[in-house]
Amino acid sequence: MATTSPGRIATLDIVRGVAVMGILAMNIVAFAMPPAAYVNPLAYGAESAVDFAVYALNAVLVDGRMRGLFSFLFGASMLLVIQLAESKDESPAAITFRRLLWLLFFGMLHYYLVWYGDILIGYALVGTAAFAFRERSPSALVRFGVALVAVQFLIMGALAAYAFSLATAVASANPSPDDLKAWAEISREIAVPSPSQLRADLALHLGPWTGIVEEQVTKKALMPLVYTLLFGWETLAYMLFGMAALKSGFLTGGWDRARYVRIAAIGLGIAIPAYVVLVAMLFSDGFTVPGIYAWSFAATVPFRPLMVLAYAALIILLTQNGGWLVDRIAAAGRAAFTNYLGTSILMTGLFYGWGLGLYGSLSRAQLYPVVFAMWALMLLWSKPWLDRFRYGPFEWLWRSLARWQVQPMLARGKAAASEA
Repeated sequence: MATTSPGRIATLDIVRGVAVMGILAMNIVAFAMPPAAYVNPLAYGAESAVDFAVYALNAVLVDGRMRGLFSFLFGASMLLVIQLAESKDESPAAITFRRLLWLLFFGMLHYYLVWYGDILIGYALVGTAAFAFRERSPSALVRFGVALVAVQFLIMGALAAYAFSLATAVASANPSPDDLKAWAEISREIAVPSPSQLRADLALHLGPWTGIVEEQVTKKALMPLVYTLLFGWETLAYMLFGMAALKSGFLTGGWDRARYVRIAAIGLGIAIPAYVVLVAMLFSDGFTVPGIYAWSFAATVPFRPLMVLAYAALIILLTQNGGWLVDRIAAAGRAAFTNYLGTSILMTGLFYGWGLGLYGSLSRAQLYPVVFAMWALMLLWSKPWLDRFRYGPFEWLWRSLARWQVQPMLARGKAAASEA
């Protein structure tokens, strides 16, 4: 597949566009409902069989896969920026770390002032580690990535074992205060909330914006660091896989069609049945806290990379012939930073009390017309904007700050130079 403009690779933009759109399919629950609903449909918003079916479909096909795909593309794009800097005799380290520093800044603003589900802070922190692997061969990057996935699996497995042991302890005749406290901590955003917890969460998100900010700054200030330490191993693995995919030609569309078909078939053929079994285990278990740790957090880790890679291959296969929709998706990918942050602003404005206040008012299935509308908005604005301007608004700001120089904004026709 041809590049869209100097310094850009069309397949990266297309896959990134699918990822930034697809990630909302799960994030919508976190925007619109109490946190536990994201992993536990019994916690909130499951009012009918359709709601449970929507949960199951997302759990099998979407949850974690779009985040993984986004991380995959972040690693590839980061390597492309490094290669571009080297071709211009610029310092790759200076360019990369300035970009990551400003990404961290944007992530902190996003997390503390807009929405608790930020991924940018983690990407900025993990990206500093990914930079050290930039010169490794594709095979070495894959080996390191597999090792990191194994570490993530062990961490999640240990947490699942801990959850089972605590569940046994608190169910005993005389649980210790320490066990009760630990159980409350690990189940706080997983178990079905109590009526008082539910009232508090609804009051927070339907209240003033200042109350949400105060919650983030005072009670959840260190959560991005905690989550990076817990889940950053897998994120780094995906970044390394993305670097390997770029170096090997996989992400440039340079492989023959049969290889993409084989990767998609093997990945989906293994991962989808595995996810079906794991989701069935969750339903059979009744979405207990230990069960969620075991079947949703731990057991999915080995299968997620297979499905991320399969999705990337499938997207490349399905978009090789281009077309108006592919062009729109690629434009959404070129403006992924703006689309990601813009989605958070629009969705919190729709659901939180400082906006339209729809938080907690829709069932799980009722959220998806909102998702489809947001997808349509991404496809509608991104291409006309980029036909006129070189960058999305937040991409332009990020690039200008990272280079400490205002970047030209108006496009110079279709040949306007831009950075991945």
